[in-house]
Amino acid sequence: MPARHFDDAERQRRLVARHHLATPATTVEQVAGDLVGLHSSDPATVMLSLRARLQGFTVAAAEDALYERRSLVRILAMRRTMFVASLDLADVMLASCTQALVPGERRKLVALLTEAGLDDVEGWIERVGDATLDVLREHGPLPASQLTKLVPELSLRLQMAVGKAYEGTIGASTRLLFMLATQGRIVRGRPLGSWLSSQYRWVCTEDWIAPRPELPAAEARADLVRRWLRTYGPGTLTDLAWWTKWTKADVRTALANVGAVDVTVEAGNGQRAPAWVLPDDVEPTPAEAAQRDGRPPVTLLPGLDATVMGWKERGWYLGPHAGPMFDRNGNAGPTIWVGGRAVGMWSQLADGHVVTALLEPLDDDTAAEVADEAAATTTWFDGIRVTPRFPTPLDRALAAGGTDPARAITRPGRPIGERGPVASARPARRAKRWGWAVPQGSDAADVERDER
Repeated sequence: MPARHFDDAERQRRLVARHHLATPATTVEQVAGDLVGLHSSDPATVMLSLRARLQGFTVAAAEDALYERRSLVRILAMRRTMFVASLDLADVMLASCTQALVPGERRKLVALLTEAGLDDVEGWIERVGDATLDVLREHGPLPASQLTKLVPELSLRLQMAVGKAYEGTIGASTRLLFMLATQGRIVRGRPLGSWLSSQYRWVCTEDWIAPRPELPAAEARADLVRRWLRTYGPGTLTDLAWWTKWTKADVRTALANVGAVDVTVEAGNGQRAPAWVLPDDVEPTPAEAAQRDGRPPVTLLPGLDATVMGWKERGWYLGPHAGPMFDRNGNAGPTIWVGGRAVGMWSQLADGHVVTALLEPLDDDTAAEVADEAAATTTWFDGIRVTPRFPTPLDRALAAGGTDPARAITRPGRPIGERGPVASARPARRAKRWGWAVPQGSDAADVERDER
């Protein structure tokens, strides 16, 4: 029997239905679980990803889950990337991805301490690590700045990239705390500032959440692949190896362990590529499951959203638009989606108003929905301006070039290049009168690397 084939349209319907773009989720935990983690390298991504998928979402609801009920936790996981995950998913991430980083992180720290002239490097790591944990147990959550005062050895300065153009120094606290986090001994708690801050307080894992089970690595890898296929499948070997940053051999083993079924997907130029789905997940997605009120939903997703960053091979949902939507390191900027396709980008002006750029023509009704969603997003921000941690060139152009909205209104569906990149977040009533739609408007070690 020939392998089941999933064309691009079917994959897009699955994306809309499973990523809560058509039907909202009910809880922050459901979103974090169903998306197999929320990207958190940029803390704003977490809140904006939740806001796009939950009706009536408030930052307070997410902060309650993160810092009061503690049903969600931040963890460094796939691709050395920070995620917000439910506790059961965090267990899987820790065993399948995070703990594999420990040997490398320890080697880096040993090399830096040796170069700094310390004699008993291994003893220093154990002694200072234990002292750090003791202080956190005694005092509770603390930022690195306070930890260095209570554990003076953490203030040791370490030379980085000696002899290179980007030579510099970092505190020993940065590397040691990072290593303790990869070991699962400490986690990031509430930030020092607002929900836009990445200056987190550190806390002992055992004091922050109840004791968690330790999972075998192979079992955890199979569980993570199962979760990914449920939300992102069908996916190719390249997709999974990139998303997990595992070897292809480990991916193949995990696929076999979950009984994944061979299927095919479109590969361009009329070609098909092998891909995989779960054995109970081969049925087509009904068209209505990917619609909201009978139409493809319009959604504004933040930079680094889990959906746009969910695959390595993205042509089936980005089309020709990958260039403007990503920075040079492959980090996605804020995107506009119509159904299961990214069709434009959005940003904010200095006053917080949302501005957009369409990358392809849209019909009048859809362009009007983009305007409405942008206006609703502006209202939700309530004057707060979010600057993406990894802005793309188009994002910068939107934010900088949209300072005079009255001159930037464009006809619905005009792609950038026809009337310029910036469109106004200002009043939809003006657009209505003219018959136009107005497209409206860390930790250094945790930065996304080579995401493209």
